[in-house]
Amino acid sequence: MDHKNSHSASYAAAGVDITAGYKAVELMKKHVARTKNAGCLDDVGGFGGCFGLGAFAGMEEPVLVSGTDGCGTKVKLAILMDKHDTIGIDAVAMCVNDIICVGARPLFFLDYIACGKNIPEKIAEIVGGVAEGCVQSGAALIGGETAEHPGLMPAQDYDLAGFAVGIVDKKKIIDKERMAEGDVVIALPSTGIHSNGFSLCRKVFNIDNNDPLLYVAREELGGKTIAEALLTPTKIYVKPVLALLEKVDVKGISHITGGGFYENIPRSIPDGLCAKIDKAAVKVLPIFDLIMSFGNIPERDMFNTYNMGVGMSIVVPADQAEKAMEVLKENGQDSYIIGSIVKNDEEKVILE
Repeated sequence: MDHKNSHSASYAAAGVDITAGYKAVELMKKHVARTKNAGCLDDVGGFGGCFGLGAFAGMEEPVLVSGTDGCGTKVKLAILMDKHDTIGIDAVAMCVNDIICVGARPLFFLDYIACGKNIPEKIAEIVGGVAEGCVQSGAALIGGETAEHPGLMPAQDYDLAGFAVGIVDKKKIIDKERMAEGDVVIALPSTGIHSNGFSLCRKVFNIDNNDPLLYVAREELGGKTIAEALLTPTKIYVKPVLALLEKVDVKGISHITGGGFYENIPRSIPDGLCAKIDKAAVKVLPIFDLIMSFGNIPERDMFNTYNMGVGMSIVVPADQAEKAMEVLKENGQDSYIIGSIVKNDEEKVILE
């Protein structure tokens, strides 16, 4: 589309360059094209993103599942590091990892970027990360919005959020009420902090003042800097979990996000039962040890804020635990047992 007549000098003088928006759309199209799947019906740039459901005609009772989220203040670190190509993966991960918890396959994703100044190359870089997250999860990027907010946000700042929709046959929605005493809790390792608890990280590591210690390579982080470890993208678990659902009786899934173990694991546990977690079995990543030591953070607060190295927990029958881990391994996902389901009328998760 030709935008040569779209420039508004008056609007530009007020701080909004609409031609920059058009350029950003043109630059991001190559990224969006990577995400196309069978449901895509049109190209990016229309008023609404269209998605066909013909591929799911065989479902008895199709149910749409939605999720929306952002990256929190992890965006602040991306801005400080001037590295914008992975934060989009986080935005997608936070949404699709949620909807897989009910057994839904992601269909499509939409992003929303608010920025102080639209720099087309930066916006396209951000969307490139969103597209990579969509590819990893099998979702199509069918639309989005970039809003320029002069006067509301500093020119270099931006925020990123997203919205995903998935589908599942109603009879296959994961039903936690089928959970039973003796079932096993399996951990899927995280890649790091993921996208939660960054406000505490910013305080602990003096991120807002761009502390030089952020950029010193550390042996305990495998030679990475703290900044690099913190900015590591959130793991997307969709494809291995979808494979698992086809072969194992999954009774509950929790995406371990803000609130850590204590807030997220109980969401997949029915009344009268409790996930008893062997704390010593949890493979805590080095970045969490650094947060705890730098900030003098109590261990319970850590488990109540961060994933501590476990990005997702899955409950399966004990006699299917080994098979579950084999299926996950075949699909490129490590896993290990961290606990079991016990009877308890008062607590839904216990760490000991």
